[in-house]
Amino acid sequence: MVETMSEITPPDPDRMRASDADRDAVAHRLQEAFAEGRLDPDEHSERLDAVYRAKTVGELVPLTQDLPAVSGPAAPAAPTPGDFRSPRPIYGADRIVDQPPTSSVAIAVMGGADRSGSWVVPENFVAFALMGGVELDLREARFTARETTIWTYTVMGGIGIVVPDDVQVRVHGLPVMGGFGVGGGTPSVVDPGAPIVHVRGIAVMGGVGVDYRRRKHQKRQDEIEE
Repeated sequence: MVETMSEITPPDPDRMRASDADRDAVAHRLQEAFAEGRLDPDEHSERLDAVYRAKTVGELVPLTQDLPAVSGPAAPAAPTPGDFRSPRPIYGADRIVDQPPTSSVAIAVMGGADRSGSWVVPENFVAFALMGGVELDLREARFTARETTIWTYTVMGGIGIVVPDDVQVRVHGLPVMGGFGVGGGTPSVVDPGAPIVHVRGIAVMGGVGVDYRRRKHQKRQDEIEE
């Protein structure tokens, strides 16, 4: 019996369950490779999605096999939660950061303007559209305060606000031959400390629309599960 147990093959290291530190180390290396120009935006996004889907160490290994080894420590420190520079998707209360806003106004006059990506939204943001369109994508946004007000003013134009499922939105606008609306299905469960966005303003012969949409990594996860 003793001889039999001594002959048991040790577990394959690649099949070991990956820890958060393992995932963060790989994500950090991918971010460096992206900054160095070794990965284009699509490749970086695809590999990053795979990092946070990975359950074992073996699933993480191929994601950096074609990248040169870093000259520093083999396992970099995990990114600080809430740091908007971290490539790891953040949710709820972690969206509130102590960082200066990257933009406070978006103006479109017979044209278009948009804000998207990992931008930092101030406590008060102004969007103005005159015979034009403004789109504000908050899916990867960070906020300087828990409660944010987006002041919307549109005349014969449109303002679209895209939000993720972990941000609450409350609309208080005044339509004048126009409209304010919310689509895409509001979230049923939200982190108690998650950001709250108030949409206020006026729409004259125009429209302001709030649309809940899935984030890119959530869409891909759904496709895999299907």
